[in-house]
Amino acid sequence: MNTSVERHRRGAEGRKAKCAVLTISDSRTAENDTSGDLLRDRLESAGHQLVARRWVRDEPEEIGAVLTGWLADRAAEVIVTTGGTGVSRRDSTIEVVDRLLDKRLEGFGELFRMLSYAEVGSAAMMSRAVAGLSGEALLFALPGSPAAVQLALDKLVMPELPHLLFERQR
Repeated sequence: MNTSVERHRRGAEGRKAKCAVLTISDSRTAENDTSGDLLRDRLESAGHQLVARRWVRDEPEEIGAVLTGWLADRAAEVIVTTGGTGVSRRDSTIEVVDRLLDKRLEGFGELFRMLSYAEVGSAAMMSRAVAGLSGEALLFALPGSPAAVQLALDKLVMPELPHLLFERQR
């Protein structure tokens, strides 16, 4: 079957992006950031270029300053955050990211929680993972858990990233 999705995927094959990774945590640093390291390693091993990487505390002003700076300088076509997507009082990533998104990819969060449910059961409802377009940049907000990052990368982000890069420019 030759669907439009298949045609678009073929047209998008091989597309590579300049990427940025932001770890949002009150405890993670360059020395112990396994989720951020996983993001960096997987993106680079797929041929994407890491153009920026930062660590900030789970403070809305700090998160917003880094993200708006990256979006303004347009050096990164794909921005991935890890951490701060839960429901604790300190989790503020989603509130910041929501203000920056022009177009939400509603299916990303829905599918992520569905896939998470198979692994962690009803606790999956506590993730507020989200993705969308902010200007020309793709922005993904992932949980801080390495298992959650791996799941999002393997099942959602990496399989569709070339296609998303293609579609955002149409």
